[in-house]
Formats: sequence, structure tokens, C-alpha cells
Amino acid sequence: MKEPELDTNAMLARFRERAEAVRSRNMPPIGGEERQRFLDQAQVDFMDFAIIGDAEATLEEGILTLRTDLSSSDGG
Repeated sequence: MKEPELDTNAMLARFRERAEAVRSRNMPPIGGEERQRFLDQAQVDFMDFAIIGDAEATLEEGILTLRTDLSSSDGG
């Protein structure tokens, strides 16, 4: 059976969509420490999805490489 072809542009678009979904996610009815854990996890999830979503992807000889510029855009 032939392996499905990887569409890196579609993959990166899905990560951008996931980042936006995390950003616009509604807060469940929780409070206290559980609320803070939820907020902390949402921040980490957003950062992870956004970093991958902003990457440039190359697939060469079966190796997927993601390159993301993590330098500050404001120079500082």
C-alpha cells in the first residue's frame, strides 16, 4: 500500500487553525488553581501550534524539516 503524500502547506495551515482555536477557546466554568492550570496550558498550546504554524516546511529524501524564525520581529 502506497504511503499518503504529505501536504506540508495543508499541515502548517492546520497548525495555524489549531493556534487560533486555542486563542479563541471559551473558558470552562472552573476556578482557583484549576483555572490557572487551564490558562497556563492554553498559553503553551497556543505557542506550540503557532510556532509550527509559522514554520517553513521542506520534505527531502523522507526527512521533514521545519524552520521557524524565533528572533524578535521588533529587533529586541
